[in-house]
Amino acid sequence: MDFRDLFQIRSNTLDPQAGDLLLSEPTMNDLHFGRSVVLLIDHNAVDGTFGIIMNKPLRTRLNEVTEVFDGFDAPLYLGGPVAENQIFFMHTLGDLIPESVKVLEGLYWGGDAEVLNTLIATGIATNDNVRFFIGYSGWESGQLTDELVRNSWAVCRSNAKTLFNTASGQLWKTLVNRLGSEYTMWSRFPRNPEDN
Repeated sequence: MDFRDLFQIRSNTLDPQAGDLLLSEPTMNDLHFGRSVVLLIDHNAVDGTFGIIMNKPLRTRLNEVTEVFDGFDAPLYLGGPVAENQIFFMHTLGDLIPESVKVLEGLYWGGDAEVLNTLIATGIATNDNVRFFIGYSGWESGQLTDELVRNSWAVCRSNAKTLFNTASGQLWKTLVNRLGSEYTMWSRFPRNPEDN
């Protein structure tokens, strides 16, 4: 028996939709997706799935890779392995940034970058209410469904406050613990099993 079979949990039957989170199973040992929390921005049977990893801060700062945001000194996060030469942003500013897409209550995707620059200059947009990402996570039509059948991900729901205010290093475990006692083995599994 493969030890990964120990992590096969069939009670997680949520059908993913925009605004849901994907929590990677604990044995996924991947630079991008190991212990990742992926917020789904869009998910449909025809076009596939588009999301952003929420808990992978980089050592590089935003102002080190672009001048688009007027030298704003903000943390930069790894959003995923697709389009790693592009910067995206999420925020809690709602209608203050036109063309934003509401992902879940109080959390928005993208919008007018010029307006964001103005909000940065006036101090309205801060590191507390805007987050920047390099790249995104994508699945072709049917690909995520296959991965869910293999139990590579658990689907859960959360809120903007948890996503923005929980320390990145604790977010995956915090959300796994909310899934219930069946997931105790997930949360207790060591990041590096060979260290035990």
